[in-house]
Amino acid sequence: MGIITSENILLFGSLLLIAGVLIGKSSYRTGLPLLLIFLLVGMAFGTDGLGLQFSNMHDAQFIGMIALCVILFSGGMSTRMASIRPVIAPGLVLSTAGVLLTALLTGLFIFWLSDMPWTNIHFALLPSLLLASTMSSTDSASVFGILGSQKVGLKHNLKPLLELESGSNDPMAYMLTIILIEAVLMGGSLSGSTLILQLLLQFGVGGAMGVGMGYATKWLIGCYRKIGAGSNREDSGQATAMISILIIGSVFLTYTATTAIDGNGYLAVYIAGIVLGNTALPHKRSITKFMDGLTWLAQIVVFLMLGLLVNPHEMLSVAAVSFLIGLFMIIAGRPISVFLCLLPFKKINLRTKTFVSWVGLRGAAPIIFATYPVVADVPGASQIFNIVFFVTLLSLIIQGTTVISSARRLKLVDNTAAPDDDFGVELDEEHPTSLHTLVLSENDLAKGNTLRDITLPEGGLVMMIRREGRFIVPNGKRRLQAGDHLLIITEQHTEADPHNN
Repeated sequence: MGIITSENILLFGSLLLIAGVLIGKSSYRTGLPLLLIFLLVGMAFGTDGLGLQFSNMHDAQFIGMIALCVILFSGGMSTRMASIRPVIAPGLVLSTAGVLLTALLTGLFIFWLSDMPWTNIHFALLPSLLLASTMSSTDSASVFGILGSQKVGLKHNLKPLLELESGSNDPMAYMLTIILIEAVLMGGSLSGSTLILQLLLQFGVGGAMGVGMGYATKWLIGCYRKIGAGSNREDSGQATAMISILIIGSVFLTYTATTAIDGNGYLAVYIAGIVLGNTALPHKRSITKFMDGLTWLAQIVVFLMLGLLVNPHEMLSVAAVSFLIGLFMIIAGRPISVFLCLLPFKKINLRTKTFVSWVGLRGAAPIIFATYPVVADVPGASQIFNIVFFVTLLSLIIQGTTVISSARRLKLVDNTAAPDDDFGVELDEEHPTSLHTLVLSENDLAKGNTLRDITLPEGGLVMMIRREGRFIVPNGKRRLQAGDHLLIITEQHTEADPHNN
């Protein structure tokens, strides 16, 4: 690339986005994770490809921080408390002790490798643990992306368990990375008590700020709606846009305020998302759609950027040891950590533990965390970055392409899962109504195949019928078929309702 100008940046940035989206469409045929394709597109446009130069680790770290905040908050918003309540205990154990065990086991393996005469890496114990810590968490963007794009139900609350773990374990990996960087730069002095105190402070402050900022954001939305409430009613589209922007501002305020008082900003952002996502919000569906679009943009930008950032030829020198490290994490480090962490939970069976062990996807977060040693001038930081990048590629290729197939082999796919579909129809949270989807079976049509012949919820009214991708307006003469999806609206009565008798 010649002269760097604003026009050139916009030109190549737009080409990257368009190429990534168009090539990413092939992921449905190839089975490759969509985010892996964006990573490969970035590499194809980079130094060893078409020659785009991007090597600023500070900028990469800043962009990665913004993207992670959006991804974690959006993941929190989509997390239903009713779904994660049964798996909170194992999920939190995996996201804390599991990350710590993975870092410890992998770090010891890297340290052992460094002592081998045939290897070309030579890390002391603390740098080995630092390298392992940067990639010790499963990546929320990868897990959310794969599970969200696959319309496959999983048994035993597996989906909420994996989403809870991947959404909440980045803060632990981040804290271990920062603490170990400080220890390496201070000459290797790291006490267990210091580590525990740092973790407690980060988790305590981060958790409290997350809860507080979640409710504060809800209060701010209420204030926005009250302003000018007596005047002409605001257009719903404008209200949705303004509330969405207010939420984004709150996300970054949550992160920066928490970090300023030595808490973990990523944890705070994720918890704030959970709090806000489980409260009644005006125009909630539209806001969720906005956040989903912004999250995909953040994921695409960060993966394209990371692809540009790496120099593939530099990875060749550490390819052999990186392959061994990645293989160890996949077949030993992650499984051992998962089985040890889930040992107290007797209700979780062997097949479920095996699947959780396999879905240890690495992605954007480990690579972003690997920029921190580079920025801090840690000795051997460039090797750390290249190894983490290689291991991430290996994880996405091996594990990312086999998530659903492994679930089928382990007989964990739930084909009877209730559909989570309201036909794209949104009702105002203030209206005393709710939407439900009913999939008709042969039993439902035993008494007849019209609407008056089937049993509906009390007070329910069928708004729409969907059949093989077609939408049908219901009427009394319409013949129904098994497999039809019915969108039903029901009234929610309150105790004060005089008609609720």
